[in-house]
Amino acid sequence: MKGFWVKLIWNPFVLNLLLAGIISCAIVYGTLKWLETYTRHNEAIIVPDIKGLKLEEAAQFIQNSGLRYNVIDSVFSKNVAPGSVVEIVPAAGSKVKEGRILFLTVNALTSQMAEIPEIEDLSVRQAYTLLRARGFETIRVEYVPGDYKDLVIAVEMRGRPLKQGETVKLTTPLTLKVSNGEIEPYSEELQSPVRPLDSEEEKWF
Repeated sequence: MKGFWVKLIWNPFVLNLLLAGIISCAIVYGTLKWLETYTRHNEAIIVPDIKGLKLEEAAQFIQNSGLRYNVIDSVFSKNVAPGSVVEIVPAAGSKVKEGRILFLTVNALTSQMAEIPEIEDLSVRQAYTLLRARGFETIRVEYVPGDYKDLVIAVEMRGRPLKQGETVKLTTPLTLKVSNGEIEPYSEELQSPVRPLDSEEEKWF
């Protein structure tokens, strides 16, 4: 019986099969150990809450936590200090691996700009909607004498007329000059009427 097993083990086909199984097990085991090391299994870092911090302060905080960062966008908000972090991805409190890149959105140092569109001869509703779509925040409507009611005559910034294509800060207050449909009354100096002379006055001439 013993000789049978010896012959079976030393059979080339069986021997190759056993070697293949051993090698496969070794490869699987090695791969699992490598993945465990590569992914730092059971190791995690909590994303710090850096919203509201200046970018320089936030960068130092991130690096001290073993993470990295990349600024992907900037916005303008009056409620946050210029140059401060507005949003983090992944969100603060998330668990990530060491060396993970955090994507930051930062508040712009200055207000964003936009061009004044062509709004002359548009209705006040159309002009207002167009300016709001460009991002302008404060738009005041002032009615002035004009032929056609609710027709935009001009747009002004602090009393200065703005031209189409002129670049202005989005936070700048704008004034839409809109026709009220009433022509400004025409006035002139009244002349004294000529009074005909009576017969007594005619005698002196």
